[in-house]
This record gives sequence, C-alpha cells and structure tokens, in this order.
Amino acid sequence: MKKSITYFEKPGEINTLAVIEAVKTRALELDIREVVIASTTGKTGAAMAEALQDTDIKIIVVTHQYGTTEEGKWDMENQYVSRLNEMGVEIVSQSHLFSGVEKSLSKGTGGASRIEIVADTLRKLFGKGFKVAVEVVLMAADSGALSMEGEVIAVGGTANGADVACVIKPAHSNNFYGLQIREVICMPREK
Repeated sequence: MKKSITYFEKPGEINTLAVIEAVKTRALELDIREVVIASTTGKTGAAMAEALQDTDIKIIVVTHQYGTTEEGKWDMENQYVSRLNEMGVEIVSQSHLFSGVEKSLSKGTGGASRIEIVADTLRKLFGKGFKVAVEVVLMAADSGALSMEGEVIAVGGTANGADVACVIKPAHSNNFYGLQIREVICMPREK
C-alpha cells in the first residue's frame, strides 16, 4: 500500500485545520469509525466534531482530569462542553496515563519511573503531539469509550490545537504492547 504523509515544518495549533482535513480523508478511505482527539478546553475537539458531523464517525474527546491546572477545577470550557454535548460527542476526563501518580512519586522522591521513560521516549523521538495521540487512545480504551473493534485514528497536539494524527490499533493500558501504531497521517518535522 502506498499513501502520503503530511509533515508540518513546526508543531502547534497552526496545523489544526490541516490535521482535521487529513483525518477526515483517511478515516473515510479506511472506513474507520472512531476518532480519538486530545482537547484540553474542548476547542479542538469541537472543531473535529463539526468537521465530521456529516459522517457516522464517532468522536471521543479526551481531556485532563480535574485539578490539572488548578485544584478542583476542570480545564474544559463550558461553551465547548455544551457544543460537544449537542453533537453527541463523548468526553473522557481521566488522569494522564503516562504520568498521574507515577509523576507525583518521582517529584517527591527523585528519579524517573518506567512510565515517564516511555512518555519521554515518545515525546523526544516523535514529538509531544505523538505522545499525546498514543496516550489518549489508551485513556479512551480504559474508560470504555472505544469499541475495541478495528483501528481508530488518534489525534494529539503540542501545547494547543492538533499537529499529529495516526492510525492505531487500540489496547487497554494493561496490554500496552498490544497497541500498534499502524500509520502516521501527519506530524511535525520539528520536535
């Protein structure tokens, strides 16, 4: 099989619209029924859901757990939560799989945990958005949001927006090595 990959010069939000178009095209080509997208405030998730409204593709928006930025607070913005709910988009709010308690222990005692090494390896070799794309698939699987049938498209970003999309065979975190990155749709060249 031959297909093209889109490479962005730099990471970041400037690539979001191109990622959304690439995801829609590839999902329809491969008959993929689920797209998992990282979205802190809901803005990027809403943009993806709006672009895929005319399809039967399920959108799963994965966001931070409460207290990530401010204790007891959620980073999702009400305007986007309302819009996502109107479109029937599932929102998963969960602790980061590649940090959570492990990161807290490392900060408190020094050193790095094995899971932080996995996260840093993905981040440094492929970029932050790529790490996020892998992470949100595991989080969505663990929350029961994915059917676990076939492949999904995972979307991540560096800071804001989206700059990575890949086709993934999902797995639960307790079967991490069962996850397979099958295609890269787009990613930034610069990390």
